[in-house]
Amino acid sequence: MMWDIFIWFGIAAVLLSACGAVAALGANDHWSVSSVRYRQRRSWAIASTSLAVSVMVAFIVLLWISLERPPLKTMGETRLWYSFFALISGLFTYVRWRYKWILSFSTVLATVFIVINILKPEIHDQSLMPALQSPWFIPHVTVYMFSYSLLGCAFYIFGNDKKLSACLNELFKNGKDMLQAADTLVYIGTAFLTFGMLSGAIWAKEAWGHYWSWDPKETWALVTWLCYILYIHLRLMGRVSQRTLCLLLIFSFMCLQMCWWGVNYLPSAQDSIHVYNR
Repeated sequence: MMWDIFIWFGIAAVLLSACGAVAALGANDHWSVSSVRYRQRRSWAIASTSLAVSVMVAFIVLLWISLERPPLKTMGETRLWYSFFALISGLFTYVRWRYKWILSFSTVLATVFIVINILKPEIHDQSLMPALQSPWFIPHVTVYMFSYSLLGCAFYIFGNDKKLSACLNELFKNGKDMLQAADTLVYIGTAFLTFGMLSGAIWAKEAWGHYWSWDPKETWALVTWLCYILYIHLRLMGRVSQRTLCLLLIFSFMCLQMCWWGVNYLPSAQDSIHVYNR
């Protein structure tokens, strides 16, 4: 079965992304961006991370063919997609803003989910419950996973090449530059989050006969979306402190984590229509 060989794809992806992260970190801050050494390091980082993404794509395609259905049914399969999108988001952020530490973050994040999938293999079958056979199922889940990875990068971007222990101190002293970079990721991530909610509502209408049911998963998705919309509103208004914006972005990311996996541990979620792999 395809999942049995995931360990080899996972190891290859982790090693390649780690090489990309090391190459990015190896660029000296004093080097000119036009210097030969900087361009070489940057090229190695982009090429290595791109290969890691290609490895993940290859496994997802093979798993999709093997299962004869989109691999989006179980928590393990969503972790697979999140690993993939984490690498994509990290690569995008590095190429766009040249933050050399972001590849380390995306590598660590992807590695965590890859290791969990290796240590906790799941039983995968070809069947899909009727609710998951909607054409809205694939865009809804994949768009959500991509938005989660972008918003995760926005959350971590506060570090700006600092140790996590000093992240908040640096954040509240020199937050302007970091917020400007995080803003773009938040705007894009929230746009995808919005599309994910809309496609989910259409899917719910088709599958269950109603657009919204105040299911715990739906409720936390709405709370998360409202938090990011509030951040964008306050950011554009420009009438609140950077400290407030940063705290709001941190709180929004915590809500996102609750929406993604934390809600599964709530007693009220035991009867959730969004729990498929029981």
